[in-house]
Amino acid sequence: MAAGVSELDERVWDERGVKVIAPHRRGRKRKAPQDGREPRRYERYWKVERYFAWLRFFRRLVTRYEVKAENFLGFLHLACALILMRQF
Repeated sequence: MAAGVSELDERVWDERGVKVIAPHRRGRKRKAPQDGREPRRYERYWKVERYFAWLRFFRRLVTRYEVKAENFLGFLHLACALILMRQF
């Protein structure tokens, strides 16, 4: 059980099908039970975090100058397209 997580939270997660993908800490005092976590999903987690970090380079998105949601979404799509174009 993670710090600050109650048994009620875990039961709600089980009912809704939420999967915990973070690995156990290495320096734990108590041994972690083998609960069948999927490390493959966690290995791809950094790619999502990196993408959000790249979005922070676009000042217009970070400060949210746009009042209308449609305009903000348009600039978000533009930023995503520019990021993808830089990759290829």
